[in-house]
Amino acid sequence: MADDILEPPEATKGDVAHAIARAGLSAVPVIGGPAVELFQHLVQPPLERRRLEWMASVGEKLRELETRGIDIYELGQKDEFISAVMHASQIALRTHQADKREALRNAVFNVAAGQSPGEALEHMFFEWIDSLSVLHLQILRLFQNPTPPSGVSIGGLGGVLEYNMPQLRGQRDIYDQVWKDLRSRGLLNTDSLHAMMSSQGLGAKRTTEIGDAFLRFVSEPAL
Repeated sequence: MADDILEPPEATKGDVAHAIARAGLSAVPVIGGPAVELFQHLVQPPLERRRLEWMASVGEKLRELETRGIDIYELGQKDEFISAVMHASQIALRTHQADKREALRNAVFNVAAGQSPGEALEHMFFEWIDSLSVLHLQILRLFQNPTPPSGVSIGGLGGVLEYNMPQLRGQRDIYDQVWKDLRSRGLLNTDSLHAMMSSQGLGAKRTTEIGDAFLRFVSEPAL
């Protein structure tokens, strides 16, 4: 296979996001010209860099999948895969967070490896990657297999969270809201972080089946 198949193309002036924004700003008579130039100067270079970095990371992973026996030419003919790439790419361009971009890349290649959770869940999961923060993902992953503090015989899950994520100590308002967000999406099976329970309960898995499926979707595919 020719190496250039997976190489990201050079940046062009036809970047869709830039063209749309430029056209929109130009349509406003008062701010059109100067605003367009400001946008081009401040936004286009980092947007192009972000786009090329994302394309390069996808290309690298395609090479890896090819060495594991996946026919990427055949993959390129599958509408489901192309849709996954497009969905993930749109989200990737909107975030600077490496952890979210890694989750998106893993999601794409779970689809490539035939490990999609199904079209409906796949769409939902991509939307969650977009709307949830890295902190949401970290807390969800923590409570898939929580580690309670040693020597504690009774307590609340908030203590488990602060033990494992000391940067959140004293920030109950923040992590309570994150918990509510995850619970409202059906990703966790427990209403509150603050009910008292035994050490056995503190170490119990708190993710639901759909929570586990979401975490598999954003994790490195098992090939």
